[in-house]
Amino acid sequence: MAEYNEDAYRLARKAYIEYSCPFERALLSRCVGCGRARKLNLAEREAIACGDPAVREHCLTFYRALHDNAQFALKINPDAPWPFGKEIRAQCGGVRGLAAALGEPGDEATDVAASVIAGQARFGATDDFPYSEIMRAVVHYEPRKRRS
Repeated sequence: MAEYNEDAYRLARKAYIEYSCPFERALLSRCVGCGRARKLNLAEREAIACGDPAVREHCLTFYRALHDNAQFALKINPDAPWPFGKEIRAQCGGVRGLAAALGEPGDEATDVAASVIAGQARFGATDDFPYSEIMRAVVHYEPRKRRS
């Protein structure tokens, strides 16, 4: 089997995806959904692009706030890269926790963009989201186990 050329993949990804989704890993793991996401296949891999650049900015702000708040909850060094499992916990648990704070079921049917927009309508700025409640969902989120 031939080796993958990661540099070529990254260049192709940049050429095809104008607006990347900050919650791509959560969407690819199917723990949440998004009505604005566009799924693409690149080099035998799935990728997610955002179909609404204006809403993407709100999602990106929430994504950054999740990471800032989850560093302590997930015991992550701010200077270290995020391990995949903790990234999934932050993304999936964070979006589901926001949905639960809005009184919605936080499950795989949760729409990322709709939850962020509803959160801003209810709580105001992204900094005013109930992160103590959201972080409980992040800490308690268990990614699905690998198949053996």
